[in-house]
Amino acid sequence: MPTGIASPAGGPRTADPVLSVRGLKVDFGGEGRSVPVVRGVDFDVYPNEVLCIVGESGSGKSVTSLAVTGLLSETARVSGSIRLCGIDVTTAAPETLRTMRGSDVGFIFQDPTTTLNPVLTVGRQITEGEVAHGRLKKANAHARAAELLREVDIADPEGRAGQYPHQFSGGMRQRAVIAMAMAGQPKLIIADEPTTALDVTVQAQVLAVLARRQAEMGSAVILITHDLGVVAEVADRVAVMYGGRIVETAPVADIFEAPRHPYTRALLRSIPRIDTSDSRLDPIPGQPPIPGHLPKGCAFQPRCAVGRDRPLCAAEDPVLRAIGENRQSACHYAEELPVTPLPAEPRIHADAALARPEPLLVVDGLKVHFPVKTGVLRRTTGWVKAVDGVSLSVNPGETVSLVGESGCGKTTTGRAIMGLIRATGGSIRFGGKSIRDLDRGAMRAARRQMQYVFQDPYASLNPVLSVEDIVAEPLRIHGIYDEMGGARRIAELFDMVGLSRTMLTRLPSEFSGGQKQRIGIARALALQPKLLILDEPVAALDVSIQAQVINLLQDLQRELGLAYLFIAHNLSVVRHVSDRVAVMYLGRIVEESSRDGLYDLPVHPYTQSLLSAAPVPDPAVRDTRRRIVLEGEIPNPASPPSGCTFHPRCFRATEICSAKAPAFDRYLDFSTRTACHHAGPLEGQRNVFAPRAMEVAS
Repeated sequence: MPTGIASPAGGPRTADPVLSVRGLKVDFGGEGRSVPVVRGVDFDVYPNEVLCIVGESGSGKSVTSLAVTGLLSETARVSGSIRLCGIDVTTAAPETLRTMRGSDVGFIFQDPTTTLNPVLTVGRQITEGEVAHGRLKKANAHARAAELLREVDIADPEGRAGQYPHQFSGGMRQRAVIAMAMAGQPKLIIADEPTTALDVTVQAQVLAVLARRQAEMGSAVILITHDLGVVAEVADRVAVMYGGRIVETAPVADIFEAPRHPYTRALLRSIPRIDTSDSRLDPIPGQPPIPGHLPKGCAFQPRCAVGRDRPLCAAEDPVLRAIGENRQSACHYAEELPVTPLPAEPRIHADAALARPEPLLVVDGLKVHFPVKTGVLRRTTGWVKAVDGVSLSVNPGETVSLVGESGCGKTTTGRAIMGLIRATGGSIRFGGKSIRDLDRGAMRAARRQMQYVFQDPYASLNPVLSVEDIVAEPLRIHGIYDEMGGARRIAELFDMVGLSRTMLTRLPSEFSGGQKQRIGIARALALQPKLLILDEPVAALDVSIQAQVINLLQDLQRELGLAYLFIAHNLSVVRHVSDRVAVMYLGRIVEESSRDGLYDLPVHPYTQSLLSAAPVPDPAVRDTRRRIVLEGEIPNPASPPSGCTFHPRCFRATEICSAKAPAFDRYLDFSTRTACHHAGPLEGQRNVFAPRAMEVAS
């Protein structure tokens, strides 16, 4: 990237870059079997700038960031130039790199659980670097840790500094890692997927803290993410990586308004959007290339709609070249691409599911309470009310989604319906018959009609069985393998989920994440169920693979008449797939409505907060869209607040909210039901994604 590139605000750069990378290559393995993972990357990052690096898994994003900080393993061979704050990282001595990492650069890793040492207090870990480099005395470490925790909005920082990571929630752990990364006031902050595993409300808190601390220190930021909504919210510039190279780079507005590489266009087409009416997603065909087995010519050519049949693309790898002011593209035909992404096809909705008179699943007052046992005798001293009075229904052919923050009881509700967790109260009726508290044999028979698809495709498949045996397992358990056609039925299921029959004998380790999830779906369909409970089925997938699985689920629902209970925290995906949406908070449903009713006119303050926190993939609205950032953490379900459980975090709470729990009733003459004493729209706005819609009346 030329050092004279204009800043996002306009005008030439006046400062030198904090980081300058030229011709970066990273290979793994020894001589004769070297695998190129990064294949010639150039970019600069300047003070007060946020550069977002995006791309599918395996594109080289994280390896590039680790190379920049000299953290790659000894098996990596790094070439090219990396200058960070005047230090040549590729030739610097280990002690020089150690000093640099302690002062000039801060790294925020994806998983705060594995970043933090479980046997050391959080405060000690936050100040460990400053103490080791002699910038802080041990006697002052606790006070400094409390100061840093206060700066990232951790309540009771003095007390929290002495606690261990397991005593922090996921969002608090990530904020503690941010405090650790910024303790030395670094000139460069590298954040590798810092919000991937977080709920939208916690994600908003973490991004707000990161942005505030960056602005205070004037640091440069490299943010690695696959969430294009986050990119639109925070980026100044974007670098799109594919097959170990940057294939397009430009200011964020230009990337979203007029992408100039087919891969960038394809990524934007494949994401579900929370701010628009529904449409069928347009996934990228095929799989990302495997390092070491790249196609000749352009690495994207086998999946590219533009260059798939063009000889030049198959023969020659395009260079990253300037195609206008402040932007570059590695495409032979960049100037020929349409200015804006093509519109997607309309989605085919379920057939009048709301009008069906007989629901398939009816849950009424469901409770799941877990005992709290203490003391030597393990006596029950309290109850964790994980689910505390949930009522919902799912009609044939309908998708009902459960949304809410982690810990609200979504997954526990799904597992209790399946009988995987014992309910302690309420009723569960499926097909007009009660299925709560059935004995083992009767529950097994009931499960033929409803199946569960788990979130993690890696953990849900037996690693020592072939995928044919995994998909056949339900048929054998129910003794109907031969009755259902045996091997022929398994082959048909593979066809149904878009997998080749030639893969039947392979082990799960030989499949990608998206393929593993398709195998899980095939297994769930083996018994020809009427209902699928889908627990975060696309949360672990890249956006392009996510689009393939979402389209597959919609096609299967239309062809087989399936009903879905869809559990998720990604509000964009939920808007795309749902007919109705129920919002959970601390074990209860606080609002339920049709999809469009809930997204266009939410009336519960918690729903409004969730929607306002969800990132919108449109840089044009990020400066005009107001947000409601919830204060504090979700209360402990073992000791919930009195009255309305949301009132300690609610911007509308009054005295009655702490004294009396609201009933779950219909809101006015709408189809919406809500549990709130002060339910109502925000500022008279119908669409919460309109500019300034998130401004709350005083």
